[in-house]
Amino acid sequence: MKRLPRSLIARRQLARLSGASLLALATLATSGAAAAEDFRVGIVSFLSGQAADSFGVPAINGAKVMIEAFNKGKAPAPYNKPGFGGMNIVPVYVDENGGATKQVQELRNLYDRENVDVVVGYVGSGDCLAAAPAAEEMKKFLILYDCGTPRIFEENNYKYVFRTASHGAMDNVAAARYLKARNIKVNSINLINQDYAWGQDSLKDFSLSMKSLYPDAKVLADQRPKFGAGQYGTEISQLMSQPADVTHSSMWGGDLQAMILQATPRGLFKKSQVVLTAADHVLVPLGEKMPNGVILGARGAYGLMAPKSDLNDWWWSLYQNAWKVYPVQAPYRMAQALLGLKLAVEKAMAANGGKKPSTEQIAAALRGSEWEAPGGRIKMALGEGQQAIQSTAIGRTRWDAAKKMVMLDDIQRFPAECVNPPANMKSEDWLKAGFPGAKCN
Repeated sequence: MKRLPRSLIARRQLARLSGASLLALATLATSGAAAAEDFRVGIVSFLSGQAADSFGVPAINGAKVMIEAFNKGKAPAPYNKPGFGGMNIVPVYVDENGGATKQVQELRNLYDRENVDVVVGYVGSGDCLAAAPAAEEMKKFLILYDCGTPRIFEENNYKYVFRTASHGAMDNVAAARYLKARNIKVNSINLINQDYAWGQDSLKDFSLSMKSLYPDAKVLADQRPKFGAGQYGTEISQLMSQPADVTHSSMWGGDLQAMILQATPRGLFKKSQVVLTAADHVLVPLGEKMPNGVILGARGAYGLMAPKSDLNDWWWSLYQNAWKVYPVQAPYRMAQALLGLKLAVEKAMAANGGKKPSTEQIAAALRGSEWEAPGGRIKMALGEGQQAIQSTAIGRTRWDAAKKMVMLDDIQRFPAECVNPPANMKSEDWLKAGFPGAKCN
């Protein structure tokens, strides 16, 4: 497959996104005259800032092509009914950049001023932690499509808030199991994770997973740079001063790209087996600058590690034909959220005599449900049916000069019940206990 320069891809994506945003804004101006058969969906992701290029824009691009296919009735069965049960889907796009306080206000605006029926959003764990209780207080339907902190449903009970993707414990359990399955020696571990909810939770989950599988391994360095720091010379020096058998990081977006570009010439990737649990999205922009042999996850069986299926083939072609780049984790997660929402709305409509269902009816239809997505089957199994589990995959990076792209080799897929906690346990307790009840075969 021929790859365009990343800068050109980004410009094309942003140009097309700008058109979509203008369309959404035009729709907002006439919202008072919206037809009764419209179903309005607020979609929140990063349109600016360091997370936009690798996460926000691809996610919005995924929403755009998926909603267009839905409205035209061109998605494969059982997603082939036009719109949501015949209702035209009207997207309203909002920038996630600006912090949690701003996002809570934007969320309220979407419900109160723009009259959206549901909000699908949030990459940042801090934004999810702030938005979830706000939506619940308003009794408004909210789907968290991406953020990874386990705390959302382990610290609170929700009726109107759902997350249609696994939380971050899965990523770290899978990474630790991957190391163990390959008999990789791990006597020492270094850690570098962003100092906020996502990084802190990932660090804890990986450390506890490794303690169960490598009880004698010692942590040498624990680096926690600020989110968006951009410069990691001090942290890299600490990692290099006492190189460990394994170096773990859950960094993502521009932070991860910067860390890789700064650490590679200093030899970090040659002195330590680096494990990146959420990193598939940097493969395209980094290209041949991505070191070989990195153990890498995608927060699900996404992108180059997605399982073979007709649904995944359709999704891959839909996205790549529109944006000239293959889909990675953010658009995959957006896709599975919208697919689950579509089935829930249509199930609720059928129970409501074909009429537009209420928030409560849609929530009841999504709660505890299952559906097929491009990355595999999604099961709303945790948080009393509000939190999904799914399978995941881990692989190793290799630059393919002939294809001019990074490939992933030695891929291992893990069943959802192998790497996600059971419904009756918090993730931390499950990890500390050594994964009781895990089903890995």
